[in-house]
Order: sequence, then C-alpha cells, then structure tokens
Amino acid sequence: MAFSFFFRDQQVLERVVDHILPAIAGRNRPRVWDAGAAMGQEPYTLAVLFAERMGHFAYDNLRIDATDVESTGSFARIAENGAYPREELARLPEGILEKYFESNGKPGYFRVIERIRRRVVFQRHDLLSFQEIGQGYALVVCKNVLLHFQPQERVQVLRMFHRALGRGGLLATEQTQEMPPELDPLFRRVARGGPLFEKVEGPRCAL
Repeated sequence: MAFSFFFRDQQVLERVVDHILPAIAGRNRPRVWDAGAAMGQEPYTLAVLFAERMGHFAYDNLRIDATDVESTGSFARIAENGAYPREELARLPEGILEKYFESNGKPGYFRVIERIRRRVVFQRHDLLSFQEIGQGYALVVCKNVLLHFQPQERVQVLRMFHRALGRGGLLATEQTQEMPPELDPLFRRVARGGPLFEKVEGPRCAL
C-alpha cells in the first residue's frame, strides 16, 4: 500500500484535472480510476479538485474508482468512512477543511463530507494481475506506485491502463516516470516534461 497524504503533488493534480475537464464536459457519467489509492487521501483530493471546478449537476455524475492491493483493516475502515485525524489534514489549502470536512464526533478527527464521499468507490485490486477493472475511463491516475515495480511489470501495467482508457483518455503518473520505449506507440505525452500522457489509438498503436 502506497504512502500518501491530502493534496500531495497538488500542482500536478490540479493540472491533470484542469486538462481533463474540457474532454469530459457533457459526458453522461465520466469515470476516473485512481490506482494505488492508499488510505484514500489522493482520490478524495481528486474529488475535491473536481468539485471546485465542476457544476453541481456535472459533478454528481462523476465517479472515481479508487483501488489498492489492500482491502481490509485500516484501508477499508478509514478510506471508506472518510475520517482522518486533524494532523493528517495540516497541509490542506486554505478554506478546504471548512468546506469539505466535518466533525465526526470523535475528538481530533474530521470526516470528508457526504457529497465528496459519494463520488469515490473503493475496491481491492492488484495492479500486478494486469487485469483492468473496467474500460472507457476518461482518466487514470497512478502516482508513486510504478516505481516499486520491475521494468517488465511496469510495461504490463501501462498496457493495462491503455486498455482501460477510453478514446482520448489521459494517464497521470509520478514526475519521474518515463514511458518505456516499447510503449511509445500507445501514449503521447501531453505536456513537455510533465507526467501526463494521452492514449493513442489507430494504426500507430497496433503492436
């Protein structure tokens, strides 16, 4: 299970959300896959960033599938309940705590509000199964996970993400991730030097 915290790599995630918004505008039920969700901080951060930028109706149609290899114990208890100790929320931008968190009755703890929790669905998934959880995703986020895999494992996981993405879908990875040369036909880097790639389809991606 990857370590994470709220609004980790904030500028990267904001850039990802801002880039994907025009592509999902008008879609009936846009879906995002956050692969390697740890204790839920990253998918909830994404949900907050989308809430800040989308209209109420469009946001209520968004679904974020948050997966991790862990499925029991603290992952299920904390992530699905959305309750975190105050010290874990110390890095939240100004105004986010008051707007998107509420007291859950336990001293020193705050819970993600229901509107945000409803957009995130948690489930167990092992990336090394190389089996996607679905298809047609507008965005796949997998940060600070791939670096723990062997090179050929990385290649197979990235192929899986390609299958999971819909037409024009985006893949966001960690800053240090370079696309393996053999996968150049599958992804096009969206921003020079940035960890954001667009799915390529057609003859160019036939392997």
